[in-house]
Amino acid sequence: MTQSLLHQILDYANRADPYPIYEELRKTPVHHEADGPYVISTYYEIRSLLHDPRISSDARNLASNAADPLAEAPQEESTLPPGFLRLDPPEHDRLRRMTNRPFGPPHSPHRVDGMRGELRDIVTGLIDGIGDPDRIDLVEQFSYPFPVTVICRLLGVPREDEARFHTWADTLAANLDPDPDADPAERDKGAQDARMQLGMYLAGLIEERRRNPGEDMLSQLATAKGEDGPMTTMELLSTAALLLIAGHETTVNLITNGMLTLLRNPGVLQRLRADPRLAVPIVEELLRFEPPVQLVPQRTTVADIEVRGITIPKGATLWLVLASGNRDPQRFDNPDRFDPDRPDIQHLGLGSGIHSCFGAPLARLETQFALSELARRLENPRLLEDPPPYRKNAVLRGPRQLHLACDGIRA
Repeated sequence: MTQSLLHQILDYANRADPYPIYEELRKTPVHHEADGPYVISTYYEIRSLLHDPRISSDARNLASNAADPLAEAPQEESTLPPGFLRLDPPEHDRLRRMTNRPFGPPHSPHRVDGMRGELRDIVTGLIDGIGDPDRIDLVEQFSYPFPVTVICRLLGVPREDEARFHTWADTLAANLDPDPDADPAERDKGAQDARMQLGMYLAGLIEERRRNPGEDMLSQLATAKGEDGPMTTMELLSTAALLLIAGHETTVNLITNGMLTLLRNPGVLQRLRADPRLAVPIVEELLRFEPPVQLVPQRTTVADIEVRGITIPKGATLWLVLASGNRDPQRFDNPDRFDPDRPDIQHLGLGSGIHSCFGAPLARLETQFALSELARRLENPRLLEDPPPYRKNAVLRGPRQLHLACDGIRA
């Protein structure tokens, strides 16, 4: 029996190269199977819907839909309110606005740019610690610890607590990308324990920051007295958890997908080694070519919407396949070619509209530093396995491991 296109997207056998499936999907820009979700795969339609107020991100608006292959995807614990990523205006706007005050313009215009020195130091330390150049797992030794360390520093997690924080983050991230051979009950219990310990730890840290605030982001959120008033403790907990998990997960994939793409395009890698400034357009093209978030599932229509002559009814579930839109030949010339010299890379890799990636400025800067320093310091790097083993998750797509070797590591 032939698999439906939706199940082909989710089939792990297609994880290493889902793009032929997306090409097939674009032949029917509004794809609908039986009682399943409406799947949108073309650039202009996705971009329009990301800006459409008739599309709800609030999980509470989702109807039970057994025909949606992602209907059983893990949801946030009911003990915490939803993070602003899963809210609609005006709740979304208030929490995002409050979270942005200590993070970016206009109130904190230098927060991200001011981390350049610290980012460089973390990258240098991780590359120095790689050890054996004959077998490097880039994910374990670099791509994962780098953004987790950064988010710890940003939130103000004491350095001596970073190891515990890493462990909880790793457990929760693994639950987003479950191993089908693992015991589900044991996995869920481990995630619940990690979530509880993380919640208790953050609650204690928040109270301590309220008494003795520092310059870190959590202190500023805990003591905010802006026009929106303070966040409640529960809102602070859900926001901190969102920043921790959503923030580092996408960056892990972006860095790993980036190095994999550069090793497959040695000419571009050589150019980056010679000119670190090329990291800026390389990262933008990576966000188009191999985006860390492949699709946005489980959005809901709150009114009838017409797309390409098809009426999507109120209450329907949507999938917006960002990675397919990024390879739409109606928008990008030669879309399956990796080309950082493109004059116009207005990709969907970080979303668009009110739910565009909150941490985009930091993710960009982290990846620029990571790829330029890896290109400079690894001598003659080469893949040991291609394609690498991928994570199970079709939404947060990236290699689980990326094994490579090099002739040495430069100072």
